[in-house]
Amino acid sequence: MMWKALLITVLAFVHCQAVLETDANTLVLLDNLAIRETHSIFFKSLQDRGFKLTYKLADDSSLLLSRYGEYLYKNVIIFAPSVEEFGGDISVERLAQFVDDGGNVLVAGSEKSGDALREFASECGFELDEENAAVIDHLNYDASDAGDHTTILTSAKNLIQADTIVGKANRKSDAAPLIYRGTGLIADKENPLVLKVLTAESSAYSYNPDSSVTDYPHAVGRGTLLIAALQARNNARVVFSGSLVFFSDESFTTAVQYAQSGVFHKQAGNRAVAESISQWVFGETGRLRVGSVQHNKEGERLPPEQAYTITDPVVYTIAIEELVDGQWRAFKANDIQLEFVRIDPFVRTYLKQTKTGAYEAKFKIPDVYGVYQFKVDYDRVGYTHLYSTTQVSVRPLEHTQYERFIPSAFPYYTSAFSMMIGVFVFSFVFLHFKDEPTGKSSKDDKKTQ
Repeated sequence: MMWKALLITVLAFVHCQAVLETDANTLVLLDNLAIRETHSIFFKSLQDRGFKLTYKLADDSSLLLSRYGEYLYKNVIIFAPSVEEFGGDISVERLAQFVDDGGNVLVAGSEKSGDALREFASECGFELDEENAAVIDHLNYDASDAGDHTTILTSAKNLIQADTIVGKANRKSDAAPLIYRGTGLIADKENPLVLKVLTAESSAYSYNPDSSVTDYPHAVGRGTLLIAALQARNNARVVFSGSLVFFSDESFTTAVQYAQSGVFHKQAGNRAVAESISQWVFGETGRLRVGSVQHNKEGERLPPEQAYTITDPVVYTIAIEELVDGQWRAFKANDIQLEFVRIDPFVRTYLKQTKTGAYEAKFKIPDVYGVYQFKVDYDRVGYTHLYSTTQVSVRPLEHTQYERFIPSAFPYYTSAFSMMIGVFVFSFVFLHFKDEPTGKSSKDDKKTQ
């Protein structure tokens, strides 16, 4: 028996390790192998966090994303802006299907992004500017740019207000600016799943720097997206950057200085933001899951065997966990709501966190029987969509459970009893009352005779 238990433990451990390795497998598609050197700091940060990177050229004919119906990689990095068509088994349709199946993708483009990236961006709800177009800012550019002012600087205040995506420290007012050189993006306004991770300053616009501005630019001011993200309904994540330089070693280590104001920073803030974005897109942060769900009548430990009864006091408990530093820990929030639904919500209340870390709500079941659901639908920017439902039945009271006298019916009780008393008195009087004959009537009767 002991060796069987040991064998089961070993197999379970191997299975867990295999799952972890599969989640960490990442395919890196490059324009050329030189990008592996120019972006070595970013790739090394991924490897230090346990990711297994497989480098391939984007047009390699031997590319394979899946085998025998199983994906070989959990994540895909595309640092190949100029690719016109992917090689091997990979295509825009395959990448879209990969996202639909739960895979994560990080893409970096440039001013010369090819058709492949443009089509994939369109699939995700983004739109790239025309070829050779770059983001230009004549007020907020780096001092090293003495030409077209395409090496722009954007402050940390333009980052999305979501600590799980960009990191809390990176959004501080005194944080170093971000250096950016690339094209502009526009997000589909009708797509609620698109997130504006980083925008340009109000003085920026996207246009071809080698031509005069004759038409209205593709993107202007804060509407110019530099980095955009998508979290699909299945919680798969996609991040699209219009700049490959944003993730380069040069951007991570270089000093920056505003050309107009002369404000100097020893190092740009790209590295910290890039690492935070990579942690989010690959599911290391912002992941939630339901640990356990329990419901029961107040004062009991187990749910009823068949159904609840109307007006029962009920206690609902749910344990929500967040992935922090590779470990699942109790999630802390004060805006999680519970709905008790039968087609429409009959009860909506906030869940309160207990000392054990779980969330709890107490309420009385409505005086309407039927089939209900305990529903927790938590959707916040930067976190995976948390959705949990538990179906229960609610029956009416049995005839032995009703009160003998309902206070609201006292007027009817009074009228009924008063009628009974009245009938009794009337019957008593009617049955015992005798009509005695008078003397006058007797004499008249004799005379008639």
